[in-house]
Amino acid sequence: MKVASLLLVAVLAAVTTGHSSSPEWSMNATIIEACSCTMFCSCYFNPKPTPAAHEHGGGAHPYCRFNNAFRVNHGNYGGVKLDGAKFWVSGDLGGDFSKGQMDWAVVTFDKSLSKEQREAIGTILGHVYPVKWNSLTTAEASIDRWEYTKDTAVATMDGGKTAEVRLHRATTGNTSDPVVMKNLKYWGVPRNDGFVMMPNEVEAYRVGPKAYEYKGTNGFMITIDINSKDQAAKPPEAKM
Repeated sequence: MKVASLLLVAVLAAVTTGHSSSPEWSMNATIIEACSCTMFCSCYFNPKPTPAAHEHGGGAHPYCRFNNAFRVNHGNYGGVKLDGAKFWVSGDLGGDFSKGQMDWAVVTFDKSLSKEQREAIGTILGHVYPVKWNSLTTAEASIDRWEYTKDTAVATMDGGKTAEVRLHRATTGNTSDPVVMKNLKYWGVPRNDGFVMMPNEVEAYRVGPKAYEYKGTNGFMITIDINSKDQAAKPPEAKM
């Protein structure tokens, strides 16, 4: 895995702290997402992750380790087109994110993306996730699979060697249609079409000293929509 230039990290950090100006931009993207919490992730309703899922050697070490695989449906950053762009955010929210301070994250860009596209996505992500990170780095890989049906969703980086998410539709609905949670805020995003409940068969980040893998924990799909006009007014406090 190659670490990208520190420029993008600086852009992300600047946006997160509110010290950046940019041209008009927009992003509508679908995310295949999973984390280490039990279904459904308590992080969306509480300041700490699910304690029961994080036992190590008899002691509790709370964390929320996640994989968010993005595909942009349509978007732009000024004159930079983002339609079809794929990127991935992996990391750990840590044990207490009530003050907006998260542990670490790696933003991995598909190798096909240009420098301009990567910088544009980095800036927009600062608005999607308006938080601070103890560690924030970037990388590149081949996001070679990103697909879904009514029943399943799959995303892989480097054939699963770098990261993998496999979801399956929740079977607790009244019908065979997906179970969808509505009217729940996704971080700093003002609009989404609902959380499609899809527990994971596996969610894994397999490179580096912080590699992890979980099976049967939280997962969902969601389509988000955000643009520069949304940022004219200060957004409400974001939660995950």
